[in-house]
Amino acid sequence: MELIITYKGMDTMVTQIWEKLLTETDKKLIEFAGYGQRKGFGERPAFMIIDPQYNYMGAPKPILEQLDEYPSGCGENAWKAVPKIQKLLEVVREKKLPVIFTRNVQKDLSFDSFSTKAKRDNTQYIDGHKGTLIIEELAPRPGEIVLDKAYASAFFGTPLISILIKLKVDSLIICGGTISGCVRATIVDAVSRNYNVAVIADCVFDRVELSYKAALLDIWMKYADVIYAEEALKYFKEVGIKS
Repeated sequence: MELIITYKGMDTMVTQIWEKLLTETDKKLIEFAGYGQRKGFGERPAFMIIDPQYNYMGAPKPILEQLDEYPSGCGENAWKAVPKIQKLLEVVREKKLPVIFTRNVQKDLSFDSFSTKAKRDNTQYIDGHKGTLIIEELAPRPGEIVLDKAYASAFFGTPLISILIKLKVDSLIICGGTISGCVRATIVDAVSRNYNVAVIADCVFDRVELSYKAALLDIWMKYADVIYAEEALKYFKEVGIKS
């Protein structure tokens, strides 16, 4: 199965990363059901970077070599996305488009629902620990929104919806991690609120390769557009917030 991405005259043939996971039956089912149709972008986007923190980025080395320091870190797979995210941030900032960062932090571990599902040192997830900070390479600038959350979705228990209404945002272009967890949960909630959503496949990451591919497949089929940094960059260059 191949997907043709078309955006304002740009045709790119892309063999999606989940292709090898699909059986022939899967492919026929997807084709018959017509999954994966493009929704397209709106005119007032915000660029959302989900949880680019040391705890979840980890260290820039093979994932197994950094687990002692960052048990939830994605390692080098996450850090490979950083230069592309930086390039997107340059354009977004130049165009004065909204930038929204999220941080997954805990104030009280008794409310950390994930702690019961994984063995880890939970103290480094409490607000104030270095692991909860956004990595220096993607540090927010004054005026950019940093939204703290305690659960997977950036919408749950936060003022995000009010912020988007105030900014008159109609589209979210999303990157960060992890794609099977906080990114996916945020996308589902955004689509449920009728936002146009696109996720940048080469600017998201996960710990387990299967989770990464399967989550993107699921998102592509049912929820949002799956794009790549090149297309996101082109879109950001061409769009601008209108007063």
